Amino acid sequence: MGLASQDTINHLKALIDQVDEPLIRTFKNVHQGYVVENLERFLKAREGNVTKAYKMLVDSLQWRLQNGIDDILAASAFTQSPTLKFKPILPANFYRGVRDSQLIGLSGYTREGLPVFAIGAGLSTFDKASIHYYVQSHIQINEYRDRVILPEATKKNGRYIGKCVKVLDMSGLKLSALNQIKLLTTISTVDDLNYPEKTITYYIVNVPYVFSACWKVVKPLLQERTKLKVRVLQGGGRDELLKIMDYSSLPHFCRREGSGSGSRSGSGSGVGDDCYSLDHPFHQELYSYMKQLSGIHEPIEPAKQGSVHVEVPDEGEELHRTLESELMKLRTRKSLSGSLDKVKISD
Repeated sequence: MGLASQDTINHLKALIDQVDEPLIRTFKNVHQGYVVENLERFLKAREGNVTKAYKMLVDSLQWRLQNGIDDILAASAFTQSPTLKFKPILPANFYRGVRDSQLIGLSGYTREGLPVFAIGAGLSTFDKASIHYYVQSHIQINEYRDRVILPEATKKNGRYIGKCVKVLDMSGLKLSALNQIKLLTTISTVDDLNYPEKTITYYIVNVPYVFSACWKVVKPLLQERTKLKVRVLQGGGRDELLKIMDYSSLPHFCRREGSGSGSRSGSGSGVGDDCYSLDHPFHQELYSYMKQLSGIHEPIEPAKQGSVHVEVPDEGEELHRTLESELMKLRTRKSLSGSLDKVKISD
């Protein structure tokens, strides 16, 4: 159990059993019947300290209530819940724009049964919607992973599967990506505080020259436990990744070793292999699942798009300020001054 001994788990469970009923209800959506395993996640995130883990978990449960996270997969435009802050991302062509500019998808599973999520970190533009829709979409994928993908993997493998693998493609990465620092730190903070220990390894592939500059900004700000999970692979990482997954589960951008291509489609991959696309089975199933839960039908007229918001704890704002400070340090270095002169932090 690592940092979480049976005694600390029992202690944390006893504390959580005493919280108010609304928190108990939302915790059920978190643990999906695996209470001990999820208590252990929060304990590990706080180095086995029961008091800190309890505060982290309660804060997270309150965040879920305040932001209507339990309903985010079934959010209907007609829902009257006073706490619900989300709207469905409609119509489909608007959602397609979100998917085409926030590149993420499920490419398959490792041989141990862990879901493999592919992320186009270098080619994501985040320019088709407001920051709030990208945060909303990210949380929806998190919730679908935790409530559908992981439970199905658990059932299929006959043992608890509670984590995933992420492969981050840095193809096309530019220093201008730092313009999205507000969005990226918001998403990072949401994950760190509310979805801790859900990723077992972060594989970084197709690394361009500018990655080292961006990494110098980000690395000092990561939790030590997160840094230990990061592995930078040579080229597209195909050979290393094939040690833990079959070829069919490789993200499309890993299939030709050494390509370093900025293309959305991998060499030799089929039409349906681009797991970023809304046409990929993963996104089709996710979108259909949300529409089915909410009873939403596509409107004949385009839906009016309004801004949605997720409250981010103070840690997120502090991280954003720290990142800005680190970026300013980079700007003062002669080796990067010319490249960074035009980079600005945008909200």
